[in-house]
Amino acid sequence: MLVLSYTIKGEVDYMKRRLYFLLPDHDTCEQVVNEMLLARITESHIHILAKAGSDMHDLPEANLLQSSDFIHSVEIGAAVGGVTGILAGLAAITFPPAGLVLGGGAVLGIALAGAGVGSWGSAMIGISAPNSRLKAFDEAVKNGQYLMMVDVPIDKVKAITTSVKEHHSDAEIHACDPEIPAHPLGGVY
Repeated sequence: MLVLSYTIKGEVDYMKRRLYFLLPDHDTCEQVVNEMLLARITESHIHILAKAGSDMHDLPEANLLQSSDFIHSVEIGAAVGGVTGILAGLAAITFPPAGLVLGGGAVLGIALAGAGVGSWGSAMIGISAPNSRLKAFDEAVKNGQYLMMVDVPIDKVKAITTSVKEHHSDAEIHACDPEIPAHPLGGVY
């Protein structure tokens, strides 16, 4: 009997946490970005948010998907739309319109349509709303500090936070909830 087994190579590398650093100025921010690059954190996993008009030269600026509530809204919209679609599909099976005979495929189709419409509708709202996870940093950013968001592998969290503390005593370090991973699209958008 042939037994197939496998291991996921670098499994820890796929699990990331988002760290938040409040940095006082552009120069400090640029130094921390360089330290992240030396720690093999790619630039696509580093996002910096600052008030309008701040010097962002040579810094990986956070785009609309990091600074807005787009991703969170799409997730919530898909869930609510999908559940609504399932309920509507079950109602259509229970009380078929005009004598139509509907089956499980209709429920699935209506659920998918509901998830799509829910995602689209909530995305339109979420793209214009500020990121709810960044509300705690609003005042600091308005006062001129730079917010750096870095998605790091779990096994590097302690080393990176220790390094930033040692080299930049004026940096404020905020780690996200250890139970909530960085979004899987963290390096894509």
